[in-house]
Amino acid sequence: MDIPRKSAARNRLIRRIVYIVILVAAGTGITLYLNQLKPAAPSVERSTVWIDTVKRGPLLIQVRGLGTLVPEEILWIPAIQPGRVKKIILRPGVNVREDTILLELSNPELELAAFDAEWQLKQADAAYTDLKVKLEQQRLDQQANTARVKAEFHQAKLTADRDAALVKLGLKSDLEYQLSKTKAEELVTRLKIEEERTAISGASVDAQLASQKVQIEKLRANYALKRTQVDDLKVRAGAEGVLQELPVEVGQQMTPGAVLAKVAQPWKLKAVLKIAETQAKDVQIGQVASIDTRNGVIPGKVARIDPAVQQGTVTVDVRLEGELPQGARPDLSVDGVVDIERMDDVVYVGRPVFGQPNSTVGLFRLDPSSNEATRVQVKLGKSSVNTIAVLDGLKVGDQVILSDMQTWDAHPRVRLN
Repeated sequence: MDIPRKSAARNRLIRRIVYIVILVAAGTGITLYLNQLKPAAPSVERSTVWIDTVKRGPLLIQVRGLGTLVPEEILWIPAIQPGRVKKIILRPGVNVREDTILLELSNPELELAAFDAEWQLKQADAAYTDLKVKLEQQRLDQQANTARVKAEFHQAKLTADRDAALVKLGLKSDLEYQLSKTKAEELVTRLKIEEERTAISGASVDAQLASQKVQIEKLRANYALKRTQVDDLKVRAGAEGVLQELPVEVGQQMTPGAVLAKVAQPWKLKAVLKIAETQAKDVQIGQVASIDTRNGVIPGKVARIDPAVQQGTVTVDVRLEGELPQGARPDLSVDGVVDIERMDDVVYVGRPVFGQPNSTVGLFRLDPSSNEATRVQVKLGKSSVNTIAVLDGLKVGDQVILSDMQTWDAHPRVRLN
């Protein structure tokens, strides 16, 4: 009969306990190790992010704005007289001179008034001629009367002298001499009166003719005004340039002041830029600018800054100083850049998507020893169009991600694939 050995059973029990202890210890060690590990970083495709390197050197501070080319001189042609569009002679796009007729208006009442003013002037001219003839006749009659009285006076004077001589010889009575003498004295008075009448008659003629001339000039001015008003029905360009707009149609009734056409000079253009109000505070008149027309870059200078803000932008006029490239025309969309300041020795990097001047942002800095990027706080300074100064948080040579990383805001690290 076999008797079981107690030592073998005890050994198996011990081995089981040892195994259990080892398993428990291993599990505890693995747990502690896993607790010490960092969370796995999310993966990001390298090709989908924008990476730039921090640099040191000169930094040109610029602001950018979109805009259009606008003629420096625009002539809006209004309707001076009321009328109906009778004929359109030219269409937008043609070159015009100052006296080029663009369209014609019709106003029968105005034309009739001009015709009536013309005949009133002709009537006044005829009346002036008739009055001049009559007054000349009166002047000649007065001169004839004066001459007749003068002749009678000389005759009477001779008679009185003769009678005086005969009285001395005793051949004529003293009474006859006194009669002839009195007649001569009477004719002296009449001659003075007639001479005064002749002088007054000349002044009267001049006064009456002058009065008639004033009336004629008044009618002539009225006729000239009416003719000018009728001539205004032929709408002219008023300046050399290109006809840009003609917003009327034949048969349309126009009132005084209504816009009939727009004429511009395409060889005298300026750029009108819309710059964000947060950037426009540093723009000053006279600053250098460059205008990109997509077919060439034109240098210029800031000529005017609108004092008002409209829809978050400030309007800035740039006077162009270079030759216009081919295809430059009014209303052409352009991209303008204004030079604000030049900083000689600055640490800078490409401008992040959400990086604002003088702010602190979180950027993912690449680890050169791995394919991971860690978020760091970066203090930014002045910004330009595509670059921004770095005040703290990065050093020259660091590579950072400038793209929009809001999706990974909850992660301190990302892995680049």
